[in-house]
Amino acid sequence: MGAAILLVDDDADLLRLLSLRLSANGYAVTAVPSAEAALAQLDIALPSLVISDIRLPGKDGMALFQHIRARHPALPVILLTAHGTIPDAVEATRLGAFAYLTKPFDAKVLLERVAQGLQLSAPPSAQGADDGQWREEIVSRSQAMAELLAEARLVAASDASVLIRGESGTGKELLARAIHRASRRAKAPFIAVNCGAIPEQLLESELFGHVKGAFTGAVSGREGLVQAADGGTLFLDEIGDMPLLLQVKLLRVLQERVVRQLGSDVGKPVDVRILSATHRDLDAAMQEGQFREDLYYRLNVITLTLPPLSERREDIALLATRFLQSLAAKYGKQVTGFAPDALEALTRAPWPGNVRQLVNVVEHVCALATSSLAPLSLVQRALKVPSLEVLSYTEAKQRFERQYLVQLLKLTDGNVADAARLAERNRTEFYRLLQRHELDAAQFRAES
Repeated sequence: MGAAILLVDDDADLLRLLSLRLSANGYAVTAVPSAEAALAQLDIALPSLVISDIRLPGKDGMALFQHIRARHPALPVILLTAHGTIPDAVEATRLGAFAYLTKPFDAKVLLERVAQGLQLSAPPSAQGADDGQWREEIVSRSQAMAELLAEARLVAASDASVLIRGESGTGKELLARAIHRASRRAKAPFIAVNCGAIPEQLLESELFGHVKGAFTGAVSGREGLVQAADGGTLFLDEIGDMPLLLQVKLLRVLQERVVRQLGSDVGKPVDVRILSATHRDLDAAMQEGQFREDLYYRLNVITLTLPPLSERREDIALLATRFLQSLAAKYGKQVTGFAPDALEALTRAPWPGNVRQLVNVVEHVCALATSSLAPLSLVQRALKVPSLEVLSYTEAKQRFERQYLVQLLKLTDGNVADAARLAERNRTEFYRLLQRHELDAAQFRAES
């Protein structure tokens, strides 16, 4: 099936006609009669293009367009207008609508506009990008991630610098790799550097290279990672940890497109696209004088923000199962999935460490699993969660009540009258409690 199109019109006959026409041309069409229904559909799944009448009952097509423009700026919208609403349509195109068509319109013109709009939302990219290979490492079915990936794919078509924000462990490098694979630079190198993991005295040499004799121990010259990424993409992870001295040198590379090796006055031209990432608040770092404002604006041409795992819980079961299958194959284990209560515990966990923490938990479970389905107890152990925390109130109450009765019977050597007196319950009620928990007082007398 082709690209997904959301069609919005209160005219049932026109809605049916357009649906048939678009479906016959290979598009996957979702047709709704109102803006309110369209907004609900957008929350469920993001289409590749929206076609909407301007005049709708309740919230009109202009209000729908304004919502889409605010929430999904990369989503192309084609407006259908009668003569009386042409000024509104013209204003909408000025504000960012892709196109408008005046009723009655030619079907051929509509299909041409749809094809053009879809080309805008899915720009030419690396081979294989159209079938999802560009983002194959990113496993998700959440709406938040769908919107982010739609923007990332648009961004990939340009050479603009991108700053990827997100908490540690959310997958910033995976997103950077996906952008590289969807870009015209896909066949050139992708070089990733963690600016916070390399000592300051080594980072300059690693990034920009050095000539022979540049410093003690430099017995030969070495090309830096900026040059190694020539023609491709350089991903600077944890850019907020880069020392100020190197920020100046990186800014010069971005401005001049020339790199100077350590110990050399000769610049060499480079053609690299810079993607960077951070979990730090760079605005605060700038105010504290720890990050250069001019470099910030060079790197932050476009910002993409990865949601934490706690905001995409619908992805947790999908990710956990995928990780488990991969790790089971790696370790030669026969575990094939999670028990239902184990999967529920994973879904409810807070995940402060995001996807990286989920991988570690699943690896722990896989390593210790002895059955085909990983049990709740292993998940709790990996999460370091006490069993009581995942019990419902009713289950916890029943467990406590049984343990309490057992302790009383042990204390009284199975004497029901004494146990009932200690519990401040009459003997009949106490027998009823014992029966509910399938406890036999005689067993405790025999034990004594």
